[in-house]
Amino acid sequence: MRSNVRISAPLVRSMLYAQRRSFSASVGRQANYGFIGLGQMGYNMARNLQAKLPSSDTIRIYDINSESTKRFADETKALSSGAAVEIASSVREAAEDSETTITVLPEPTHVTNVFGQILKPPLSEASVANPDRLFIDCSTIDPTTSKEVANAVHTTQQGRFVDAPMSGGVVGATAGTLTFMLGSPDNMVSRVEPLLMMMGKKVIHCGTQGAGLSAKLANNYLLAINNIATAEAMNLGMKWGLDPKVLGNLINISTGKCWPSEINNPVEGVVEGSPASRDYTGGFGIALMKKDLGLAIKAAAEAGARLELSDKARQVYEEAEQREDCKGRDFSVVYRYISSAESK
Repeated sequence: MRSNVRISAPLVRSMLYAQRRSFSASVGRQANYGFIGLGQMGYNMARNLQAKLPSSDTIRIYDINSESTKRFADETKALSSGAAVEIASSVREAAEDSETTITVLPEPTHVTNVFGQILKPPLSEASVANPDRLFIDCSTIDPTTSKEVANAVHTTQQGRFVDAPMSGGVVGATAGTLTFMLGSPDNMVSRVEPLLMMMGKKVIHCGTQGAGLSAKLANNYLLAINNIATAEAMNLGMKWGLDPKVLGNLINISTGKCWPSEINNPVEGVVEGSPASRDYTGGFGIALMKKDLGLAIKAAAEAGARLELSDKARQVYEEAEQREDCKGRDFSVVYRYISSAESK
């Protein structure tokens, strides 16, 4: 297991070039990349990757939303640097001639479906030898599904599959400051890490394939609970007549301090620039938190791990998301659900 700090862009590029000499199909051949999934996270990740790759390389993009791929191509067309951009007509085309294919997809079923299309029939070896292909899945899905997909890739000998879910949200994806939690064999880390560093600032090697997702879900389970607890504590103190900013500052220099209290406080006026200050718009959507919490609960059941607070937490997020004044907003909007505060 290893952790990494930012690597300078020139060093990243030199590491990539050195790797190509070891796995490209022919000497001097330029690299092709596939990128599948241009949602809020994937779009910005792909932009950072494209910008940091040399102009001699090519990145083939695909998303079911053709407007996203067209916008991506249009926005990068005028740039004087970065990899060439091509729009693929299918996920298969995006992966066919690519040494590396990156996927950022919403649900486990999407990942399974995409790799089903990629792997059958077997990928051509005309441009890239199949054992040399690399698949990096940055989707947040359950470890069991990820391992099943990895097994399909490995048993058909069509490449190597690693999981690398990320933390940092849309802001981090845009700024290139994401933290990636990598599940990979030790001997693959040196190949995967430089690519992830083009889209983020830190890579934490959590263990073998699937370990990155396990770490991400454990973290997000804790985040889901802390968020509810922070909303409850703030509401409790305010019911007692405490000034919310005073209470928030007290918590953040005391033992109750956590990310939802310090960075993403759910009460307007406590943390400047937090989603609460803009009617809970932006940030990490409540639907995504509900999804990740469900995945964590499922994974915990498969592992035989007790989660005493999970059922109530899931109920809170499910009921909050159904309210019109909470739906589609940042997950800290559970404060509105708990306190029954009205939309402003």
